[in-house]
Amino acid sequence: MPTKKFSIVTFASSKVKELRRHATLPVKFEKQLASYPLDKMFADKQVAIKIHVGSDMGFTTIHPLFIRLLVAAVKKAGGKPFITDGSGAMHNAKARGYTEDVLGAPLIAAAGVANTYSYARKINYRSLKSVDLCGNIVDADAMIVLSHGKGHGNSGFGAAIKNLAMGCVARDSRSKLHRLQGQQFTWDPDKCTRCRACAENCPSPDAITFDDKNDLHWFDHHCRYCRHCEESCPKGAIKIDSKGTYYFQRGMALTTKAVLDTFEPNRVLFINVMLSITPFCDCWGFSTPALVPDIGILAATDVVAVEQASLDLVKTEDFIRSSLPESMKLSEGAHLFEQIHGKDPYLQVQCAEEIGLGHRAYRLESVE
Repeated sequence: MPTKKFSIVTFASSKVKELRRHATLPVKFEKQLASYPLDKMFADKQVAIKIHVGSDMGFTTIHPLFIRLLVAAVKKAGGKPFITDGSGAMHNAKARGYTEDVLGAPLIAAAGVANTYSYARKINYRSLKSVDLCGNIVDADAMIVLSHGKGHGNSGFGAAIKNLAMGCVARDSRSKLHRLQGQQFTWDPDKCTRCRACAENCPSPDAITFDDKNDLHWFDHHCRYCRHCEESCPKGAIKIDSKGTYYFQRGMALTTKAVLDTFEPNRVLFINVMLSITPFCDCWGFSTPALVPDIGILAATDVVAVEQASLDLVKTEDFIRSSLPESMKLSEGAHLFEQIHGKDPYLQVQCAEEIGLGHRAYRLESVE
């Protein structure tokens, strides 16, 4: 019988065994990076470091120190790094301490200043016929997918796969991906208190409005299907049918493949920073307390393995109950994120493995 394949995932724990510099996470992270052949991967290459800069009052994105250490490691290996995120987010970078002076590398909008520099790639999955991949991602020779692991209303979990699928596409591709869910928006006027939390938390202007009679109006054309309205409603007056969750997860996996197919083999490194693990995506523009204690940093050349390992380390028994916003309640589910969002976070990982992006079987190697 053939031996089951597995991938190596390196793990730098946030736990400090002794009160000395070399025992802290940033130093472990440097050692973790040194364990990879960065010179073979990145020497003389333009290396896109894909991050998420967050927005507004959010403060749980990846600390600039870790990005600076990563940039230094790439430069030492002979690479030419640049920091990138979606074009609409880049104007928030400076407010979060993400500047060239701090990080040591230029910041470049993934699809150009106008968010129009892109390359179309066919997907042909249900209604998702194609996606527009960000031009500066495609033009790079190599990539490091530096992701903050956290919960997410649509996918249960957001880290490397989501950073690639939703963060490396331009124009209206994000909306196309969300629409794979086949969601329907319903509003219960009897439950609604007209507090406007839904509209305040909506990232799309005019998707949710209230008329002079205080009745809610939803405009599908502007809706991103991000579920911020549903999750922020304190009375449960808004419901979005999510029977198509699988289609969305599959679409993300296929889009991830489209992004990764633009690179030569062994030119991409995936790093998941499992710190400040909140229930929501960093795009919300505010932060809530961490659901579990800080875990550490995981890295691999296999996107499936690093996602699987990251999820496995978020344990329900470590849940800090006081961290969950009062308007949210846990429900049934095998994983903590499923109990919070009602979606199996492993589904995207399963889909990614099914289309050949990697292996869910892994071996964890600790970095001390």
